[in-house]
Amino acid sequence: MALEPERREGPPPIRFGLLYAILAAWLVLLVVDFARMQRNFEAIPYSQFITYLNQNKLAEVTVGSERIEGTLKDPAPGQKKDFLTNKVEDPTLTQALKDAKVKFTGIKDTSPLGGIFAWLLPLIVFFALFQYLSKRMGAGGGARGGGILSLGKSRAKIFVETDLRTRFDDVAGVDEAKAELKEIVEFLKDPTLYSRLGGRMPKGVLLVGPPGTGKTMIARAVAGEAGVPFFSINGSEFVELFVGLGAARVRDLFEQARGKAPCIIFIDELDALGKARGANILSGSGGDEKEQTLNQLLAEMDGFDPSKGVVLLAATNRPEVLDPALLRAGRFDRQVVFDKPDKGGRKLILEIHLKHIKFAKDVDTEILASMTTGFSGADLANLVNEAALIATRRKGDSVTLKDCTEAIERIVAGLERKNRVLSADEKRRVAYHEMGHAVVALARGAHESVHKVSVIPRGIAALGYTLRRPTEDRYMMSSQELKDKLAILLGGRASETIFLQDISTGAADDLDKATEVARAMAMRYGMSRKLGLATFEREQAPLLGGQPPMKLHEYSEETAQLIDKEVTRFLADSAQTAHELITEYRELVEEGVMILLTRETLNEEELKTLWNRYQLRPKSAEGLAS
Repeated sequence: MALEPERREGPPPIRFGLLYAILAAWLVLLVVDFARMQRNFEAIPYSQFITYLNQNKLAEVTVGSERIEGTLKDPAPGQKKDFLTNKVEDPTLTQALKDAKVKFTGIKDTSPLGGIFAWLLPLIVFFALFQYLSKRMGAGGGARGGGILSLGKSRAKIFVETDLRTRFDDVAGVDEAKAELKEIVEFLKDPTLYSRLGGRMPKGVLLVGPPGTGKTMIARAVAGEAGVPFFSINGSEFVELFVGLGAARVRDLFEQARGKAPCIIFIDELDALGKARGANILSGSGGDEKEQTLNQLLAEMDGFDPSKGVVLLAATNRPEVLDPALLRAGRFDRQVVFDKPDKGGRKLILEIHLKHIKFAKDVDTEILASMTTGFSGADLANLVNEAALIATRRKGDSVTLKDCTEAIERIVAGLERKNRVLSADEKRRVAYHEMGHAVVALARGAHESVHKVSVIPRGIAALGYTLRRPTEDRYMMSSQELKDKLAILLGGRASETIFLQDISTGAADDLDKATEVARAMAMRYGMSRKLGLATFEREQAPLLGGQPPMKLHEYSEETAQLIDKEVTRFLADSAQTAHELITEYRELVEEGVMILLTRETLNEEELKTLWNRYQLRPKSAEGLAS
């Protein structure tokens, strides 16, 4: 939805600049030169000119570099008084004119217009370059305009009530956040409502959550529901090359907001502006400018009166790097947490986005919601758009459930790379590898279903994939579930070992993920009896801006050796579990590989049929020894 900046009433200002003055002068000279060129001359040969000179008929002569103009004393009847001739190389001409006592002058042949153009052209080029650079330096000035003189102006885009059509009904999956922000809407509609008993609304509300969870959209929805002006700016737009400009923009932004209260100021990506001040100095570039800008923001938040109806909203997905002064009481008093939507939230979000496309009757949002566990609101919007594009490419009349399923696979696993042709041996190895994952997942993945197994390369490095989807939203995992996850990750390597008596590089990503899970079990979750309940890893916000969080290791060398042994034990036990399961269901793996080599894909229904045929049920539900 395109939003238009606020239009200001009144006639446009009349500007008469240097360029207009130069053009006017140029026009006058053009008229003078044209009048001069209209003078009635008679063209004569140079020999005739010498004859007039010898006969003393010349009254006045003007000698140029390429031509000679002159006037006759007493022209004959029918003869023109003024004449011109092309000049030839004649070193005696000057002396002859002196001897004949003819008045003569020397000039250049350029016209007044040509002379003025010689110095006017560089001036015009300089003026045009100055205008271009000033506009570029002031580009993005928002509603306040650009130009070099507007460097200190805020770049916030102003949207008035009629421009903002976003409402709370357009935002789904964040019911808790909407409930928190409804108070802000009521306060903006009536700023005196919450001061009846002496209370006050918070000066700032910080929206915290992963990318794509709807923080910016709900900020617009608050302004749309309240019907107030909405000042929107990105945190990085405050930071400039010149020291002091960011602070000037902060002051100008709050001045604009006070003039339009009640209103909302929304700062997106606050971490670009509000990082811890020590980190800005150590990061090297622009430390002074960032600190001055942050200091000015803190001062403005201390100075403005929230009872006037100005509410400051800000969004970030990295609250751990923010300066503590921003988060203290009296500034960002309230934090509203956004999380990825649950199944019900995903269903509502899909219904909102499906309104904008033509979809078939078989598209069930309940099914799509169950298939998209872990998707954010932005991911779901991308899913619907990708499904519409897939349906368009196949020239369908509407978007079907199959299109949506293929869109999910494209988002999760990447694009199909049909031009990457595997050799027969590679394809066979990939088939055994993926069936190893699938069989272990069928046997031990109680909370997941195997949606598809394929040997078609996807993405950057995947030569095949096993797509699993959770059967329900989960917020924690038990020790046994983590061990089952390790066994599923190691099932591909176990299958290669059993059926091909060799291993390959295809399990590299599986081993990375499995090692990360096993290390977390030992160091963070306290799931090792030998290590006890202590945790051995914690994260600290980095001193250098833009760097990932640093992991602090506070334990002895002996403990480090024990951690390595426990991680190795977790992996070895899970690999043994995978090996036993694949050996037990060897015939199923073989049949699945034959189908994959023929059709390249096994879907969920086909896998369930194979499972039921072989009556695959784990005979022992005992977990691995801790």
